[in-house]
Amino acid sequence: MNKIFIICSKAFYKDIPPIKEKLEENGWEVFLPHTYENPNAESEWYAKGKEEHARMKGEMFRRSRDRIKSMDAVLTLNFDKNGKKNYVGGSTFLELYEAFMENKKIYLWNEIPEGILFDEISGFAPEIINGNLDLVK
Repeated sequence: MNKIFIICSKAFYKDIPPIKEKLEENGWEVFLPHTYENPNAESEWYAKGKEEHARMKGEMFRRSRDRIKSMDAVLTLNFDKNGKKNYVGGSTFLELYEAFMENKKIYLWNEIPEGILFDEISGFAPEIINGNLDLVK
């Protein structure tokens, strides 16, 4: 069974359940963002101070890198957020980079967002699925 890691802003966690279900119906083993079960994790780290937040953020980056190594693909959920079309945040961008460096298949839910990261994300050669999970193969 092929493995896929869903990567996205925590603002999109609410959108994951039907996507996960459809991917599983299509034969994928789906892995969810590390803080999916606790979307307030980052706020909790901040509450413990800057050093603890930085330590935990670094640990999440290492965990993502390790997880991506064992995947066949990543699916990036890049919906609109706070007036930004097809939002990709910093952590998601780093996960995209890791997937690219590990030669994993990269899927984007929507078009590459315009802006400062457009050229870099374009360089990762993602497959844009425009919400059609049947294109995730």
